[in-house]
Amino acid sequence: MTLPSTCFRSALALAVGLGTLSLTAPVAQASELLKGSELLQASGPSQPSFPTAIALPLPPPPVRIFAITAERRALLNTIRYAEGTWADGDDIGYRIMFGGGLMPSLERHPDRVVRTARYASAAAGAYQFMPFTWNMVSRSLGIAAFGPQVQDQGAIYLIQRRGALALADQGVFSPLLAAKLAPEWASFPTLAGRSFYGQPVKRFHDLKRFYDDNLSRLRDQQPQSIAKVEIKPACAPAGSLRCQLEGLEKLGPRSRSQNPG
Repeated sequence: MTLPSTCFRSALALAVGLGTLSLTAPVAQASELLKGSELLQASGPSQPSFPTAIALPLPPPPVRIFAITAERRALLNTIRYAEGTWADGDDIGYRIMFGGGLMPSLERHPDRVVRTARYASAAAGAYQFMPFTWNMVSRSLGIAAFGPQVQDQGAIYLIQRRGALALADQGVFSPLLAAKLAPEWASFPTLAGRSFYGQPVKRFHDLKRFYDDNLSRLRDQQPQSIAKVEIKPACAPAGSLRCQLEGLEKLGPRSRSQNPG
């Protein structure tokens, strides 16, 4: 009776052994494949290494300089006249803040809100730049401080940005030119004759009269270019052979051939 029991135990052991082999064989094969893959990577060609990008600070934008012609200066002066900062052309107009007060210095935009009975604004300078507008202008042009020349450049940039610089260079203050600048300067009239922002506005014919008078004076002040004519001293002595030859050169080759001498 012990033989069947022994045979059963042997058969059970064999079955368990075969099951263990069937379970461990895929794991062993996967392990061998992984080892082979690692060996290939170690012995294969090395992958190219790329340098790591280094973030460097960008250089400041180059300073842009606009030429100031008589036509552009006349328009700049007209904007000052419309904005109430003309001050008879004196540089003190570059220090005027909204409401008529003066900023203490021109080192930077004052960025200070001034309140009147009807309005509140932080506009400042000859062209009454708002702080956010001036920040955009100074970054775009790469300029600093808030001096007269810098403000002039900023105003011309805004004229160009409104698509009105080509019109300004024609030397004619037209209703279209005024209307293009009306969204930038509230004192300029639209084609309908009103302020773009519903604020007090200058009449077109008043602006045109100021512009025309200003441009005329500016053009009169421009230096006139005079052609310089080089005058050579007369040849002496007049009867010498050298002077006679120079005289023939002035007459030209045809005259020399007709000269009996």
